[in-house]
Amino acid sequence: MKVCLDVCCLKRPFDSQEQALVRLDTEAVMAILSLEQADIVLLRTPAQLLENALNPVQWRREAVELWLLQDIAELVAERELMNRTGELMELGFKGFDALHLACAEAVGADVLLTVDERFLRRARAQATDLRVRVISPITFIQEVV
Repeated sequence: MKVCLDVCCLKRPFDSQEQALVRLDTEAVMAILSLEQADIVLLRTPAQLLENALNPVQWRREAVELWLLQDIAELVAERELMNRTGELMELGFKGFDALHLACAEAVGADVLLTVDERFLRRARAQATDLRVRVISPITFIQEVV
């Protein structure tokens, strides 16, 4: 199974852990990042690299970058990516959400993980128009592990 994580997931371990849901998300993300199963491949995409590079908090940006640079990001055709991102934005997805979706689709991901509730709701509403399943890391852990 090919899995993409959006940058919200990758930054979740660095958020305040006071809320129970944030702690659960963090545990799920950390478990996913440590999966060493042959049938699960964690993909790196240009969307992750770009969004993370724009993070103004240097220590968070550098911490996420350590994971992103452990492997080479998948290559995607720029024109295809731009066209699909535009289509997704027309469906109501916001900028980086649309870009993450377009990248995940372009690299053949089976699932895109996010902790962004607004993104999850939009993805559920538009599921028939998507080429990748969008779920939370908690749901992923419940289904796979």
